[in-house]
Amino acid sequence: MKNHLLAVACLATTVFLASCNLDDNTGTPPSPNKKIELKNHSISPVLVKKTSEFSNIEIYNLLSSEDTYIPNFTYGSMADGAGLLKNRNGSYTLINNIEADYSIARITLDETFKPIKGEHILNAIATANTAQCSGSMITLEEHGFGPLYLSGGEWGGSSKGVFATDPYKDAGAASAPRMLTAMGQWSTENAVALNKRAYPGKTIVFIGDDNSNNEVPSGQLGMYVGDHGDLEGGKLYGLKVTAPDVTYEMDMEEGVSYSMEFVELLEKDIDLLDAEAKEKGVMGFSRLEDIDWRRGYSRNNNREVYFAVTGRDKPGLIGKGTRSGRIYKVELNSSTPYGSGKITCVLDGDKVGGKAEAFHSPDNILVTENYAYIQEDPNGIQDFKPAADHYSRLYQYNLNTGELKVVLECDQVKAAAAGYGNENGIWEITGMIDISDVIDVDKTFLMITQNHGWERTDGVPFTDPTANPDVANSRKEGSMLYIIKGLER
Repeated sequence: MKNHLLAVACLATTVFLASCNLDDNTGTPPSPNKKIELKNHSISPVLVKKTSEFSNIEIYNLLSSEDTYIPNFTYGSMADGAGLLKNRNGSYTLINNIEADYSIARITLDETFKPIKGEHILNAIATANTAQCSGSMITLEEHGFGPLYLSGGEWGGSSKGVFATDPYKDAGAASAPRMLTAMGQWSTENAVALNKRAYPGKTIVFIGDDNSNNEVPSGQLGMYVGDHGDLEGGKLYGLKVTAPDVTYEMDMEEGVSYSMEFVELLEKDIDLLDAEAKEKGVMGFSRLEDIDWRRGYSRNNNREVYFAVTGRDKPGLIGKGTRSGRIYKVELNSSTPYGSGKITCVLDGDKVGGKAEAFHSPDNILVTENYAYIQEDPNGIQDFKPAADHYSRLYQYNLNTGELKVVLECDQVKAAAAGYGNENGIWEITGMIDISDVIDVDKTFLMITQNHGWERTDGVPFTDPTANPDVANSRKEGSMLYIIKGLER
C-alpha cells in the first residue's frame, strides 16, 4: 500500500542546499546524466509486462528480496512508499518503507545508480509493530525546509499516526521514533506536504485515512495547516462536502464537481477524532489511500490534490462507498486552504461501461504535471465484476484530456512458472515516484511490487532482523524495486 513526493536535496555537511536541479519548475527536461547507467542489478527477472501502447518504455529490476549483493541487508516484505535524495558526492539516498516489517530502510546508490548499501533507520521497536505504508519527502527545493521523510502508521500496532524521520539519521538510533501528534491519529496511509508556492508562508500536509469500516465509509481526508516549516503547532481539519443531497461518497457522480470546505478538528485520539469528524459532517470514503498534488510551476497546479479510494466490497457499504475504487480531484480555495473549493470524482470504477470499469482497487497515486499514475492493490472483487479479473495494473490518467490507459500489469503467470510465487496470491503495485530531476534523466520513475505468495523454498523469511527482530513471526514474502524509463510526465 503505499507515493512518494519525489525528493531533490544535496548534502553539504549537515545542511542540504543548492546544487539541486530546478528544471521541474521551468518545465525544461533535465540534462542527461552521463554517469547514470540504468540496467538490471537484481538476480530476479522483470516480472511485469508492458501493454502495446507502452512497448517503448524500458523496465529494469534494480533490487529484490533475494539479492545478496548488498552485504548484511535484506530488502524486506511489502516494500512501499519511498523518496529519493541526491547527495553532494554524486551518490543517492533512497528512503523506502518496508510495510510488513514495520520499518523504514535507507538504501545508498552509487553515481551509476547501483544500490551499494542498505540499513534501517526506523525499526519495528520504534513503530510498535505498526505498518509504514506510503511515504513522502519534504525537501528544501519543493517545500522550503527539510529534508524530512513522512510516513503513515496504518495497521498492526498502536502507533496510528504520522511519523517524521530524518533521512540522514544515525542507523544506531533506529529504535527512536518522532511522531507528529498535531496531525492526529488515523489508520494513516500517507501524509503529503504541498509545494511551498501553494500557500506562501504556510505548510499544508494532507493525511489519508485508510479506515475499513464495514457499515459506514469512514476514511477521511485530513489536512494539517501550520506556519511555514511548522509541523507541530498548527491546526487539523477534515474535508466536508457542502453540496446538497450528498451524504455518502456514492452520492457524487463521476465528472460532476461538488462544493466542499475543510472544518476544524480538535481531537487527536483515533476513536475520538473519527467520532468528531462524523459529528461535524466530514466526508467518509471506503478506504482513502494515497494522496498527491499536481506538479508544475503554477500555484493552481500546486493546489490541485488527487487521492485514491481503494474500495471495499461489503454488503453494508453498498450504495454508500465505492466497491471497485475511485480517484478524486480536490481543487483548493485560491486564498485559504480551508476555504470553499471543489471535489470531483474523476474516475469511478463502479460505473458500468465507464472508462475506469476495469479498476480493481486503486491504491497508490503519483501525480506529475500532466498525468496521474495509478497503482492497484487487488482486493478480490472479480466475482461480481468480470472487468476486474486481471492482475495488478499501472494506469496512466491524462489530467488534461481525461484519457485512461493501462501501462503494464504484473505477469504472475510468468512468475509462477519461474518459481516466483503462484498465480493466486495477487501482487500489489506501489511506491511509484518520479526521479527524473533527481538523477537528471528525463521520464524516469521507480516502482515497487509487493510479491504476495513469493517465499523462499527453505522457509526463511525475507526479513532483516535489524528491521524486525521477531523474524520467526514475520511475513515471509518478498518485494521488487523497478526502474521505468520513458513514461511521459
